[in-house]
Amino acid sequence: MGAPAANTPNTETATEPLVLRHDRDGVTTLTLNRPQARNALSMGLMAALQGTLDAIHEDPSVKVVVLAGAGPAFCSGHDLKEMRANPGRDAVAAVFAQCSTLMQRVTTLRQPVIARVHGIATAAGCQLVATCDLAYAAEDARFATPGVNIGLFCSTPMVALSRAVSRKAAMEMLLLGDFISAAEAEAHGLINRAVPSSTLDDVVHGVAAKIASKSPLTLAIGKEAFYRQIEQDLASAYAYASEVMTKNMLARDAAEGIDAFLQKRQPTWCGQ
Repeated sequence: MGAPAANTPNTETATEPLVLRHDRDGVTTLTLNRPQARNALSMGLMAALQGTLDAIHEDPSVKVVVLAGAGPAFCSGHDLKEMRANPGRDAVAAVFAQCSTLMQRVTTLRQPVIARVHGIATAAGCQLVATCDLAYAAEDARFATPGVNIGLFCSTPMVALSRAVSRKAAMEMLLLGDFISAAEAEAHGLINRAVPSSTLDDVVHGVAAKIASKSPLTLAIGKEAFYRQIEQDLASAYAYASEVMTKNMLARDAAEGIDAFLQKRQPTWCGQ
């Protein structure tokens, strides 16, 4: 097991790291480690996760990242107790700024990120699921953006949610604030697949291992291109994607991959 991620200084008194890290065969599992608080995204936890992801971005040994939660839940959203204890405008603004930066880090990370969801994923926790590149959940997992029920519309979770599911599905979740099942989340496109809880780890790690076997350069190129083109108009997207493919075709890994395919052998990636 790899060394746990170092914590960013914070006001929490937890004796264990807020983010646990486990590295194996190119797959890094990051576990949110506030189980007693359903892994609520305190400032300390968000800063710790941000710092760990920043380090991973520069680490060529990491091919895929899996995000998980310790204890009975994946993530229950923002730490409302912490926010009510610091109700000033600057403190509240800092929470949402940190969260927005963290979510964008997930998207801009070179490596694909997979959410492994169990228990609940609510509000900013649901936002985190929607932000990850892939997501797999236990069949008994539940999802919600329930802020409307407590007078706080889930406006920042809405950004990721509305980009992951249809408008009608997103608005129904945001306006009602009700839980949806893993099966409904799959139907909406919020997660890739709902599976029995007993097989969740096998499914997630099977997907992660398969992705980790690909060229890391190709994965990084493809992930960046996906998120850039999806916000462009059709003509701009094709022009951009054509340029990306041209550069990709000139990479050593592309030549190796094509030659290996033609020669009916396994490729040996160099990441260039």
